Amino acid sequence: MSSEARSEATAAESKPFPEVTFSTFVFSLSSSALVHLGEVPDPSTNRLEQDLALAKQIIDTLGMLEEKTRGNLEPDEDRLLKNVLYDLRLRYVQKRKG
Repeated sequence: MSSEARSEATAAESKPFPEVTFSTFVFSLSSSALVHLGEVPDPSTNRLEQDLALAKQIIDTLGMLEEKTRGNLEPDEDRLLKNVLYDLRLRYVQKRKG
């Protein structure tokens, strides 16, 4: 590994990550879906790229999470998941049509 790569790896390790909660997990998946929908730039390339199959896989994963956690979430978590799913599904359908 080059010294530059080691420096980048060390810098990445020292960045504080947010606490992993249900909400941050949902936001993380949602962000990935938005990247694959071409709504936000890919952080590694800073370019808008679209991969609807990957976006659908993430949306389906969130849907499965909704089913498996039904009745076990805090009201705020439940609302967040429902809103994120609604928004992503709508965006996906619009991309498929357009």
